Amino acid sequence: MSQVQAFAERVITNIERVIVGKRDAVELAVVGLLCQGHLLIEDVPGVGKTVLARSLARSLGCSFSRIQFTPDMLPSDVTGVSIFNQVSREFEFRPGPVMAQVVLSDEINRATPKTQAALLEAMEERQITVDGVTHPLPRPFMVLATQNPIEYEGTFPLPEAQLDRFLLRVRLGYPSLLDDEIHILERQQFRHPLEHLEQVATVEELSQAQETVKAVYVARPVKRYMVELTRQTREHPEAYLGASPRGSLTLYRAGQARAALLGRDYVLPDDVKRLALPALAHRVIPGPAARLRDITAERIVQEVVEKMPVPGGDLTGGE
Repeated sequence: MSQVQAFAERVITNIERVIVGKRDAVELAVVGLLCQGHLLIEDVPGVGKTVLARSLARSLGCSFSRIQFTPDMLPSDVTGVSIFNQVSREFEFRPGPVMAQVVLSDEINRATPKTQAALLEAMEERQITVDGVTHPLPRPFMVLATQNPIEYEGTFPLPEAQLDRFLLRVRLGYPSLLDDEIHILERQQFRHPLEHLEQVATVEELSQAQETVKAVYVARPVKRYMVELTRQTREHPEAYLGASPRGSLTLYRAGQARAALLGRDYVLPDDVKRLALPALAHRVIPGPAARLRDITAERIVQEVVEKMPVPGGDLTGGE
């Protein structure tokens, strides 16, 4: 796993040249990349959501496109359209911005549900269908969707089916240290650091790392721990809707990626605990009475994690 750790460290270090003081969020983004998953970045404007997506694409030399979602956007503005060519007398497909390796879906919750749904097939099946013709998407393919908190005006909350397709939900938050924010000012005095961010890894290295991660060992007690966490979100008295089996699969895949990122070839319960909130909270919907008491999905997941016994014994695969 040393090769995966070295690959991840190069990418994380490079991104931190632009994103200051947010190591945990950057690591989660790389975990999502290693898992071939998609990220939902939810936070207030101006904290670096867009910059994180651009930095990730530049670090890997991937093709990048940005979709600015607005209420008047149509599904064809995302997937592309078929246009009649008067010379050849045939319809030609003009690909939309979703045909890229790293796609930034900016302010996805400002689009109508019909347009939001245009991403569903692309995210799950890595393909799009326009006028009955299926077009495969490039590999690797990753959607980083940014979302303003639903308390802001002019937003359409994402449906549960679409939220479930995001591997992790990441929150950047404001800079935690005064010096970090001063450092941001100093870095951008003359030019934005993103302008001269260099590629530090290749798509081939990424593909190799993604395959290597799948070999990380997960002991049966840890698998049981993952599934029990997910099941308990469904049985929590304050939850209207708990995490689906896709939540268990997310903990499994992301746990493997985090272990490899840290140089281990086995998953520990600590990996699962660290990933529980970003992997499960966006899949949990509090009940109406819970919302009235300001009980959030994060609190429900946190309570489940705190109450669940942690497995012990030899979890390294050496038994």
